[in-house]
Amino acid sequence: MLISQYAYFQLASVRVTAAEITARLGIDPDEVSVRGSRLAQPPRPATHRWQVVCREPGLTVDEQIKHIVDRLSPHAERIGALAAELDRIDGEPGASVLQVVRVFEHPDGEQEDLTSPVEDFEKLPGQHQLLGWRLDSQTLEFLRLTRAELDVDEYAYG
Repeated sequence: MLISQYAYFQLASVRVTAAEITARLGIDPDEVSVRGSRLAQPPRPATHRWQVVCREPGLTVDEQIKHIVDRLSPHAERIGALAAELDRIDGEPGASVLQVVRVFEHPDGEQEDLTSPVEDFEKLPGQHQLLGWRLDSQTLEFLRLTRAELDVDEYAYG
């Protein structure tokens, strides 16, 4: 099985731009989106988006999330305060999201590694090294402080 995956932390708003979010936090994002930049009516994307992303191959989801959390944890309370403000400005919750995206059988995905690091141990197919992940206590605290939802999308390619 081939697996392609990445994770990102996002602040989104209908009214507040990614540039304004950057200015408020003093943290440069990895990616931004401008509301309505692809389609004006209805606006697509539907929100302005400020994102910190980990697309590093070979890492499990929890390792990708750890990269993001380690980078943003020192700013978690400030991010949470801004997320609460964005929720108020937009009139609905959900400004802050930790997103995981996984695509199974993607042609650019990583192949299962059937080699075993332990002698006399045979690794059987179906035990892909990227399957399975967890959220540690540091990540759970980060989610709480930043008021973030966890959203996991998994797709089959094609």
